[in-house]
Amino acid sequence: MKELIIKKSNFEEEVINSDSPVLVDFWADWCGPCKMLSPVLSEIAEENDTFKIGKVNVDSDHVLAQKYVITNIPCLVLFKDGKEVDRLVGFHSKEEIIEFVNK
Repeated sequence: MKELIIKKSNFEEEVINSDSPVLVDFWADWCGPCKMLSPVLSEIAEENDTFKIGKVNVDSDHVLAQKYVITNIPCLVLFKDGKEVDRLVGFHSKEEIIEFVNK
């Protein structure tokens, strides 16, 4: 699956109403760990078909960042059945992220 660009305008459709789990990466251009995490998430997105990965830029979509109380980035928020079930903050390895989603 390809990574999705998530904005306020498509959040409900792509995340809340999704039939599959969605891992949302809250990130920013100026964030070093976010830049390190990006290729890891791209690789996971290409290799998996059980969950979607979306990206929310906290600078350009601060409404979503505020709604989900994103205080540190990168912040990976896992949604299942339209609800937040867990979150992971900071840089993590591919294996850690896959384990996080599958638990």
